[in-house]
Amino acid sequence: MNGQHTYDQLVETVVPRRDPSLVMRLARMGSFHQTRLSFMRNLLRRLRGGNWIFSIERWEVDDVGVGVGVFQAKGPERTYSLVAFANDLDPSKRSDRVIAEEWDATFTLFDGVPTQADIDRLSKNVPLQEAGRISEKEISLSRANRSVRMFEYVRDCLATGAQPDKAKLDAVGYLMRTTAVYGSAKFGAIDRFHIEDRREFNAPFQAELLSVFMTRWFTIEIVEHLARVKGGAKAAKLATNIKRGLGVGNSTGLGMAPFLMNHPALLNNWIMCREEALARVRSIANPTAETVAKCRNILARSIDDATRWNTDHEGQADRVVEFQSDLQKLQERVSNDDFAGDLPWDALYRWAEKNLSLEGQEFVVTLLIEPHGDLVDGLTDCMAADEWRFFRIDGSVPLDTFKEQFDESYAWVMRTDYSVKEENARFWYASEEKLEPRVGERHDEEGAEREHPLATGRDLSAMRKDLDRFSDADSLAAFLLEHPEHRHAVRRVQINGYHPYSEVQDNLISSTMMPIDLLRCKLSFFGATKFDPRSDRWVRITMFQNAPYPDELDQEDFDDWVYPVLKGAN
Repeated sequence: MNGQHTYDQLVETVVPRRDPSLVMRLARMGSFHQTRLSFMRNLLRRLRGGNWIFSIERWEVDDVGVGVGVFQAKGPERTYSLVAFANDLDPSKRSDRVIAEEWDATFTLFDGVPTQADIDRLSKNVPLQEAGRISEKEISLSRANRSVRMFEYVRDCLATGAQPDKAKLDAVGYLMRTTAVYGSAKFGAIDRFHIEDRREFNAPFQAELLSVFMTRWFTIEIVEHLARVKGGAKAAKLATNIKRGLGVGNSTGLGMAPFLMNHPALLNNWIMCREEALARVRSIANPTAETVAKCRNILARSIDDATRWNTDHEGQADRVVEFQSDLQKLQERVSNDDFAGDLPWDALYRWAEKNLSLEGQEFVVTLLIEPHGDLVDGLTDCMAADEWRFFRIDGSVPLDTFKEQFDESYAWVMRTDYSVKEENARFWYASEEKLEPRVGERHDEEGAEREHPLATGRDLSAMRKDLDRFSDADSLAAFLLEHPEHRHAVRRVQINGYHPYSEVQDNLISSTMMPIDLLRCKLSFFGATKFDPRSDRWVRITMFQNAPYPDELDQEDFDDWVYPVLKGAN
């Protein structure tokens, strides 16, 4: 118990990373939880480490809640400004769907400090979202709607000088939810290529999440502003402990799902870092008393937090109940363990595999990683990817070598018969109206001829069958000369040779495929919590709930903010 883990354990793990055939299945990926490697938590560590300074440089919002605010983040090298446009939205126009045309608030993350001319230009475009255009001065474009019942409840409480009921707010977790956060050159914004070398943005999605972090700040400012309008001098501000429990909601649909298939090297790096972190922790021979105490504390706080995981989705509600049961089993196991045996963290993980649901098993991954920042936080520098480096196909490879690589890594592909109706039931396409990804029912709907190449298993299987008609001595280039339709499948196999976690090892066009599993996997890496599916194709989540606000980043021990303080604790 008193042993200290050393730097040697960063590179010499005695427990291997979990096999991709175990990890890269949809059911498990759809059970992932946030970890300390998640992008939100990485962002706040970076902001704290860089001593970033935040301020409100402009607040011109009228008594009905219409106007503009400029929220500034000043770092060691650069300054960014969230330009927020508040709107008095007609309730009949409020919708989380991508086809909406108006929102309660719209935002852009500006690169630098906007001039009046910039504000004027943005005011004519940002509120229009897709119908407008921004420029290379802007990094992201986003919008948000109020959770009307909660927003008005908080406003009315504050207007009378009273605080809202914390339990009631915790059950929802936010006052506003974003319905889209666009970046990477969409609608005229700057391409990621031009900012990826900036220290603050070289990890994935840091710019977009900085925008969301500051949107949360705007949410508090606008509700307190409207409370002052209604209540005058007697109006109160939100108490700190209540304010911390409010994050930013998000509604995410199928638009996010293809990202994981379209970025195999990036997906690999996310999963690889998570699996490496787990392997390092499982390889610790003698946990310190401090890390064991931290583990028990995080578990107790997670049990408390799980009581506030609310969902109306029948399937997820059943999983939450099972998860809560898992946590009780886990608490009993951890409470009775002295962690003095051989590889005790590894023993705990192996116990979880035998005794808990997938939801519970993947929470144990999060729990084991959490107390070991010194071992794992550096991995966040490895989660980006130079995807162009692996894009070019090496056509000189002999087919016998290529076939051997395929058969070693893609045996899962050949276990599915894609001529069976249920295994070839769906197709991925882009909607004509919004160019957003969608899933169609192949045997009931038109449009399969416009299918996107996201049926990775089916396409890889077809390629493998065509390979058998060529001599092992032929080159890959010769094969592709006759079968150029297999280029994307060949590229995936070659990428996988360097990136073992690059493929979702399931049939993505099966009648039983659950797109929300893809969504949850990606959102867990963002750091999302409180997954609330609204169907098998879109989900609501909470971001930055319990996180410090910009003026609180210098507080001690802030890094485990995602786990709320236990009831009754100071």
